Amino acid sequence: MSWLERTELLIGKDKLAKLQTSNVLIVGLGGVGAYAAELLCRAGVGKMTIVDGDVIEATNRNRQLPALKSNEGKPKTEVLAERFMDINPALELTTHFEFLNDERINEVLDSQSFDYVVDAIDTLSPKVFLVYSSIQKGYKVVSSMGAGGKTDPLQVQIADISKSYNCRLARMLRKRLYKLGVKKGIKVIFSPEDIPKEAIRAEEGRNKKSVVGTISYMPPIFGCYIASVVIRDLLG
Repeated sequence: MSWLERTELLIGKDKLAKLQTSNVLIVGLGGVGAYAAELLCRAGVGKMTIVDGDVIEATNRNRQLPALKSNEGKPKTEVLAERFMDINPALELTTHFEFLNDERINEVLDSQSFDYVVDAIDTLSPKVFLVYSSIQKGYKVVSSMGAGGKTDPLQVQIADISKSYNCRLARMLRKRLYKLGVKKGIKVIFSPEDIPKEAIRAEEGRNKKSVVGTISYMPPIFGCYIASVVIRDLLG
């Protein structure tokens, strides 16, 4: 009995075969990206590249898929690669344990022919460059906006970036992309829910000036939405 029997029952043999021959790049394996990647794996996507330069920390345990106490200090790519291969031993998986700069983004995008690019980066500059470069190379892209500071799942939306609103990360991404001549054509997952001021703490870190509080279920919900976009688009 095939482990994908239930998926085939829902979408049919031909569409399952389409997923099994699809190739998806996922950049960012935090609270959103790891869930998106796993759901793509479980849906039967046959070829994936996962990218992240982070190791698992204690503060990840409230929301991130690979974050267990026993995994602390391990690269997220390593933990997730082992997990994904255990789900689908036939998966063609490429891993990059690194934070991508502009040059490396282009190298990764040019290394294979991707059917979809998932942007789950939470730092603005590489996020902008990944989205812009993917569009320039003709790839379909779905990008996650901020899940931090949000608690209401009913406000999460899928929209073209031009239709996003009341999300600081979306606003900054729109502004930077506008300067590059891109005003629409990118699907985003966002929530217009207001973030309480008390949920934000000033804190200097790697490419960050603040930390935003998170709840266990919101980043996974964003990841679910991303996976749904990719799968439904791949299946037409």
